[in-house]
Amino acid sequence: MCVVSAARHQPSRTEVVIIGPARSFGQPATHSIPFAETYATEDPVLQTARALAHELGLPCVSPGAGSVLRLLAAAGSAKAVVEIGTGTGVSGIWLLGGMRPDGVLTTIDVEREHQRIARRIFQEAGYASGRTRIISGRALDVLPRLSDGAYDLIFVDADTTEFAACTEAALRLLRTGGVLIVNGAHAGGRITDPSARDMDTLTVRATVTAIRESEEWIPAVISSGAGLLTAVKR
Repeated sequence: MCVVSAARHQPSRTEVVIIGPARSFGQPATHSIPFAETYATEDPVLQTARALAHELGLPCVSPGAGSVLRLLAAAGSAKAVVEIGTGTGVSGIWLLGGMRPDGVLTTIDVEREHQRIARRIFQEAGYASGRTRIISGRALDVLPRLSDGAYDLIFVDADTTEFAACTEAALRLLRTGGVLIVNGAHAGGRITDPSARDMDTLTVRATVTAIRESEEWIPAVISSGAGLLTAVKR
């Protein structure tokens, strides 16, 4: 009779060992924010558009925020994009840089003079006139005329008073998987200050909260520039 050690009948055990990084980088340091902004470079056309915006007293997305717009447009292979707030074309150039070569940017603004400048900027950047559809008028008057579920990305760079209406319209206009981006999520740095009770801050807080609590969006806040409230339509 052969006697076999019981140890040989014990099932082998699979062990999983998790080794953490030798160095934890933790939370981003304050000086990492300027690095994120300088990491994104702008060509002479974008620099001209930014200088023109500065002369007119118009706010525009920072280089870091612009690079995020380009990234999200490219990641979604965006073909149809709506921009609310043309300005002098700074954010439009960033968006076009990430869109498909056959993509069309629909950009809306109440100021025809700003759009005249933006049209020239788009041309100087090498984009054919058919790549942009420039519509003059109030966004709240124009958006109802746009087609349901026809857009891949919507960028809102409007007055905070229009945030609620624009995000509501975006839910109708975006396809499933489309991306909404709202500029100004930091409310000028006041978003986390409980003592800040001005109307702009309250409106931004309400928008951020509504998107976060809605079952129709997958949201995140990207801390580039003035803060980008970003959400994917379910």
